[in-house]
Amino acid sequence: MPLDVYKEWLGIPEGPRPPDHYALLRVKQFDDDLGRIRKNYKTLNGLVRKYATGQYQDESQALLNELAKAMLCLTDQERKREYDESQGREFPEEQAGPKSVDQVLVAQKYLTRQQADDAREHAERTGLELRDALVQLKLVDAEVATQALAQELGLSYVDLNEIEPDETALDQVPKRVARQYSVLPLFVDNGTLLVAAVHELDHAVEEELRLRFDGAPVRSVLASKGGLDAAIAKYYAPGARAEGGAAAGGAKAVGKSGGAEAGEGEKKKGAGKPTPPKPVERPKVRQPLSPEELKKNQQLAGILVGWSVVAAYLLDNFVVTPRVFFDSYSFLLFLGLPAVAAAIAWATLLQKR
Repeated sequence: MPLDVYKEWLGIPEGPRPPDHYALLRVKQFDDDLGRIRKNYKTLNGLVRKYATGQYQDESQALLNELAKAMLCLTDQERKREYDESQGREFPEEQAGPKSVDQVLVAQKYLTRQQADDAREHAERTGLELRDALVQLKLVDAEVATQALAQELGLSYVDLNEIEPDETALDQVPKRVARQYSVLPLFVDNGTLLVAAVHELDHAVEEELRLRFDGAPVRSVLASKGGLDAAIAKYYAPGARAEGGAAAGGAKAVGKSGGAEAGEGEKKKGAGKPTPPKPVERPKVRQPLSPEELKKNQQLAGILVGWSVVAAYLLDNFVVTPRVFFDSYSFLLFLGLPAVAAAIAWATLLQKR
């Protein structure tokens, strides 16, 4: 008799299998508390990970994927409404629009109203997004700010330490595309490709990804910049997968039940069949450095300039004028070399990316 992982691991009573998203995440039917949904997901994720090695490794990974898809559906405003309606829920007419990032954080008591006003003023003065301004002012951390932005946009937030992306989806997107656009494909859920990103994807990036997944619709899932950068480095590490990725539109990753099907690989070119045009790559959009990145880069810049002074001294004493204490050449070396180093540091480390 096959193991009932829902009952044995999650304590879900006997009933429909697989259970609906609410039963799976152990919350009441049509629960709208995003915090409770995320909290239950995190707890259940930890329970199932105990079985991630050994006899039940495959069952554990399959259940982890189910939990992730259920959480991402129920924390995405649009997808949750569609799911709830499919389960028979009726919605009253909308009374008010979505809250902004600062309103969400004030309501959750992360900020006072005065702190929210100060952050908004700082954002307008510096040209930053409000989320980045809140993080730069150290009023909240990046994860909390990103969750608030996701709530404002009606999207899901994902902690990429808690989710294992589908290998087929990862293989469909080359490393250069993932790094250029700062995106990480997660999996295909009910015919929709879920993609982790720092910002909501724009139309050009969506079209690039749609081509690679046979026209499947694309949905953004927000992640913090630090978490996304670390995940891209992990899943696209040298040797982790083919550098080129699958050709756009070359393999199917859409499954009917919400899971990603095994990819077909690259299709062989038929005789006389035209090669699809290569998508035009957009130039990289420079984003503000985070406070942590800026501090680290400032330290590196200081080290670079300091070593340039040492290099100037060594060149002057042992190469250019070894028998002269200080002359015009010495002056040019001590002035020019650090200046060049400072210019390089500014262009590569301190400018916006």
